[in-house]
Amino acid sequence: MPSLKDLKNRIGSVKNTRKITKAMQMVAAAKLRRAQDSAEAARPYAERMNAVMGGLAGSVQGTDGAPRLLSGTGRDAVHLLVVMTAERGLCGGFNSSIVRKARQRLTALLAEGKTVKILTVGKKGREQLRRDFAHLFVGHVDLSDAKKLNYTHAQHIAREVLSRFDGEEFDVATIFYARFVSVISQVPTAQQVIPAVFPATGEERTDYDYEPSEAEILADLLPRGVATQIFTALLENAASEQGARMSAMDNATRNAGEMINDLTIEYNRTRQAAITKELIEIISGAEAL
Repeated sequence: MPSLKDLKNRIGSVKNTRKITKAMQMVAAAKLRRAQDSAEAARPYAERMNAVMGGLAGSVQGTDGAPRLLSGTGRDAVHLLVVMTAERGLCGGFNSSIVRKARQRLTALLAEGKTVKILTVGKKGREQLRRDFAHLFVGHVDLSDAKKLNYTHAQHIAREVLSRFDGEEFDVATIFYARFVSVISQVPTAQQVIPAVFPATGEERTDYDYEPSEAEILADLLPRGVATQIFTALLENAASEQGARMSAMDNATRNAGEMINDLTIEYNRTRQAAITKELIEIISGAEAL
């Protein structure tokens, strides 16, 4: 049975922990607002750009002049998985959910006899994948020094991916990230970026005359499209990370409060038992006299 001093020390330790988790929750809440605004502001641009490129792609798909980023290499043997996670922990299951999604795809590809290469963005994803798949790593992008994500970071990642594609190091590239829905909901997402895939928008198609040709415009837009998709994923990840951290720290603060209450009750009971024991000893001693 712990002594009164031990219980008092534990209560003090948990109170200090609660102060830290509460402060982290407030910081995450402040960062979440900015990150959420950035992610939501980027969505219309990315969706519209995909719609434009999708319309152009429909005109040149399957033709001899189709850009290589659209038509691909004609093979499906080597896959590059770009796993995008956070640089820091203490954000619940945010990092683990993305890694789990990537691990499922990776395992399925290996079972099909495909060659898989991994490019990690963020330290936490790399740490989780290193144990089983370190031999598949081909690169890492460290964003720990980035105080605020911007398009330059996405361009850096896109240049590395595109240079590897131009060097025929892979046939298909897929990015993994968490799409922000709310503070309590972040959806792990896999999105193929090479060869380019454009979801149907449901809009009625309008025919335009392009100058220069659709193929030339696409050849210029597709690399930008890859960078835009990566930038959107980075922003979604940033908002998801702060939302997950805010939720995790809120739960930790609540749990610390409950633990303090339980320890305080135990402390009071132990103290009352010690006082009762001393009174019994005093009364017993007095009666003996």
